[in-house]
This record gives sequence, structure tokens and C-alpha cells, in this order.
Amino acid sequence: MTGAGTAAVAAVERVATRLEAERDHLTELDSAIGDADHGGNMARGWRAAADAAADVEDPDAATVVKTTGKTVMAEVGGAAGPLYGGSLVFASAELDEGLTPESAVAFAETYLEKVQDRGDASVGDATMVDALVPAVHTFKKSIETDELPPVEALAKAVEAARRGVDFTVPIRASKGRASYLGWRSVGHQDPGATSTLFILEALLEVAQEHGDVTVADADATSPTIPDEDV
Repeated sequence: MTGAGTAAVAAVERVATRLEAERDHLTELDSAIGDADHGGNMARGWRAAADAAADVEDPDAATVVKTTGKTVMAEVGGAAGPLYGGSLVFASAELDEGLTPESAVAFAETYLEKVQDRGDASVGDATMVDALVPAVHTFKKSIETDELPPVEALAKAVEAARRGVDFTVPIRASKGRASYLGWRSVGHQDPGATSTLFILEALLEVAQEHGDVTVADADATSPTIPDEDV
């Protein structure tokens, strides 16, 4: 198992633990504008994904991400399964040659593209895209233009996602069940954007903990694990 593979398994476990801890909070958010199942679906699906990732024999990052995506697709109900899981499966191919800053950026961009394609959502629709777009754009700029270390780039991406979550509160939802409420959706924080933030925060924690390990792999196959679920 590579350093990146070890970190990837740990990341999926950390995401599952965080979503389990936030189950009631996500349910409360979703009950106001949706069908109150986002918290339970995400907690259940990502726990199954963490168990599946832990069972992958001698994994690399791409295999762990692909396994995670397939399990999330199968276990998370509603539209969230294909959005979160299917996009992970597709984007995992960007990591086939190893986990580097460059491949992490490509992964993040492909993941975002697939989420937007599947959800037909843009910034301003009050969805997970409002957290994901600024996170991915910030991550890319931090790596390619500012030349920051991947963990620092991910920290900035998390900050951007947090602002994106806040942005969903005062705007009218244009996609998903919340859109059925029209202007009554104003004033409510989007649960999908919120769970996206929780995922990114969990990934950042693991990236910070495993940073030295993944940097040590830089001359081998997998230099860093910055952004596996963005």
C-alpha cells in the first residue's frame, strides 16, 4: 500500500465518521427545504464506502476513490448517490498514474464537471455546487499560480467552500426539492453544500496528518493527497 493509498483509506473513514456525527444537523437542514433524508443517506452511504475502502487489497489512491464512488452510488439514496458517487468514479481515472499536485487538480476539476453535468447546476442555484466551485477554483489557483504546498492549497479550498455554504442562505434555490419552495427557500442553508464542506474538512484533517508521509512518496508514485473528494 502506498502512502497515498493509506491516506486515501483514512480519508474515507474520516469522512464517514464526520458525516455520522453530523447526521442530525444535515437532517435538520434538509427537513426545512427537502425530504429530511440527506443526513441519514450520507451517513449510511459513506460508512459503507469506508468499510469497502478498508477491504481493498493493497490499494492506491485511484482504486480507493473508485471503490468509494461505486459504494456511495449504491448506498446513498436519491439524487445524491450519482452526484457524489458517480462523479467520484469518473474522476478517479485522473489518479491512475499516481497522486500528484497536478493529478489532484485534474481530479478536482473532473469531479466538479461531472457534478455540474449530472445535477445541471451552476453557482447561484443553492446547491452543493455553490461550495464546490469556489473550492475547486481556489485549489487550482493555489497549486498552479500561487505554488502552495497541496495541504495549504486544500486549506484555502476549505475556506472558499465555507464561504460558498454561507452564500446559499440568502439566495433562492433553483434546483432540487428546495426549488419547489420558491422564495420560501430563502434563508435556509443548503444541506448538499453543507455536507460537501464537511467532506472537505475531513479530507483536510487527514491531509494535514499524512502530509509528511505523502511528501516522502514524491519521488515514487504518490506525492500528496490534497483533494480526493472535491
